[in-house]
Amino acid sequence: MVDFSQDETQLQIISTAREFGREVLQPAEIELDKIGEPDAVFESELFWNTLGQAFELGFHKMGLAENFGGLGLDPSTTGMVWEELGRYGSGFAATLLPGAAVLQLIALFAPGNRELVDRYVLPYAEDTTGRQISAWGSSEPNVGSDGSNYNDLSVRHHTSAVKKGDRYIINGTKSNFISNGGIANVYLVFACTDPSKGLCGSGAFVIPADAPGVSKGGAMDRIGLRTLNQAPVFFEDVEIPDDYMIFPPGDDYPALHNAIITVGNLGVGYMAVGLMRAAYEEALEYSKVRVQWGKPIFEHQLITKKFFDTLTAIESARALLWKASWLCKTRFPGDLKMSLMAKIYATSQAVRHTSEMVQVLAGYGISKEYTLEKYARDAKLLPVMDGTNETLMLKAAQHL
Repeated sequence: MVDFSQDETQLQIISTAREFGREVLQPAEIELDKIGEPDAVFESELFWNTLGQAFELGFHKMGLAENFGGLGLDPSTTGMVWEELGRYGSGFAATLLPGAAVLQLIALFAPGNRELVDRYVLPYAEDTTGRQISAWGSSEPNVGSDGSNYNDLSVRHHTSAVKKGDRYIINGTKSNFISNGGIANVYLVFACTDPSKGLCGSGAFVIPADAPGVSKGGAMDRIGLRTLNQAPVFFEDVEIPDDYMIFPPGDDYPALHNAIITVGNLGVGYMAVGLMRAAYEEALEYSKVRVQWGKPIFEHQLITKKFFDTLTAIESARALLWKASWLCKTRFPGDLKMSLMAKIYATSQAVRHTSEMVQVLAGYGISKEYTLEKYARDAKLLPVMDGTNETLMLKAAQHL
């Protein structure tokens, strides 16, 4: 049977994440959320100082192998930390999640490529500023949910990679939804080398953000997770060495894409649990001091039921995520349908129950005097992050 006890390492890092979240992440996140102009958030000294402190504590390299300078933590432990970071700073958590993607994939698929390891992986592990951060780009303006349509050969990435001697020439656009797109120093880009093979004609290329021909668009203006930078990235005759392709085109492309989805969606699910906790804890505290009809509103049965239902959702979502993480730890990359089941359930419940906690505060729940309205706005983004829940459900159902 599964053991739900936490070991000393887990207890220590969770305690560190909770203290950091309460003292540093939460006040910074709330302050940055109030900035109206999206690009101004990422020009702010507060944003970079806060991200740098997260890097100093090693939260950016939890899943990176120790021989590359990372902490080498297992998926269950990193998941517990993502929940804590999501509880206090969901936008920063959403920034850190994809921030290591390129480096981890280099370490996995090209560990012997010393140029890439020395240029990106090791500096990332040593960074304490937050400036060494990555982004990966699959979605394009006309390739969104179709990114999992592996069997239709008419569907392909329109970003192209053309071989020229010992180099590849990259041209194309990645969509507005590239997380860290506007602040990354390196990208992993899916680009098509053979249009006749559909999505399986794409390889995975490491592209430096400062390479000639790379440009970035402005940050997306969203209702929530406003400390997560999402921006389009453009490639115009960008030249890279041919060994910067770390995963070749071919029939294994769906396996790579599904592995990224299997692991990446776990983090989104844990963030959802963190957001539900945040909303639950704030509303519960309020309900014990707000008196109506002669008693604290917590003592009214309809309010009590809201809390009971929300706590049930938190515990149920966490249990699904813990099982999915355990499967990921047991046999990498884990079980696709279990990871997607956990993400879909957690994020759907987060939207529902953050809204229910807003209802507990009634008029105050939609006032910026409290942070509940922010939790509800942030939660609304999670069912469309790393794939819409509807699309992911169909993908998972194929594996029943």
